[in-house]
Amino acid sequence: MRIALAQIASTPDPAANLELLRDAVTAAAARGARLVVLPEATMCCFGVPLRPVAEPLDGPWAQAVRDIATEHGVTVVAGMFTPADADRVRNTLLVTGGGVEAHYDKVHLFDAFGFQESRTVAPGFDPVLVEVDGVPVGLTTCYDVRFPGLFQALADRGALISVVAASWGAGPGKVEQWEVLARARALDSTTFVVACGQADPATTGAPERGGAPTGVGNSLVVSPLGEVRARLGEGPDLLVVDVDLDEVTSARAVVPVLANRRF
Repeated sequence: MRIALAQIASTPDPAANLELLRDAVTAAAARGARLVVLPEATMCCFGVPLRPVAEPLDGPWAQAVRDIATEHGVTVVAGMFTPADADRVRNTLLVTGGGVEAHYDKVHLFDAFGFQESRTVAPGFDPVLVEVDGVPVGLTTCYDVRFPGLFQALADRGALISVVAASWGAGPGKVEQWEVLARARALDSTTFVVACGQADPATTGAPERGGAPTGVGNSLVVSPLGEVRARLGEGPDLLVVDVDLDEVTSARAVVPVLANRRF
């Protein structure tokens, strides 16, 4: 499968971010990608009020993403915000195009490193698996990458690829943690981990947004045996990678961690 990771730097403007998505999907499709992964918070960056920009899955922003995916004949994964209870939203991955229509609401909320996502975001509860060209793909978002059980649950359901869409928070050691965690989750689940993050907004001259997790770049693709196959730097960029899914079968034969689990 050919997969594209579109490392964009979202702004507070959903319409402007839709154009970033359109450009990325157009470029990825031209290079033959079948699955195009954009980051968490593609619709709107963190650090601004999210409730005013949240829209339902049948709203105009999501419909525009559907139209773009349909136009190019690809499956698109993109982070958006949907309305939830009271004044909160849900941190949602929209998956659309190529015969797929699904969404995943982020289960593990980022209440860590001094940030409290649960104040403004309501959690999801269920793992979500989709099939892209017949290939089972598990969906996760950012802080989820710290929880191996979710990745193993997705693998138990058949996932060969685990997508991580993120807007990773900056700080000492955080880029190193991002890589270590992506590699560890690949090893835990013996899946390809496709981890696409927001670009570092400092590379685009965007203002600081009060310590909100607005991205560090360094999107990467990891093999089922934990090898980094490709990665990006800090700025906006597009990474297109071919993954050989026979490697999942081979890895599970060599290191059958899923079969050998006791707990």
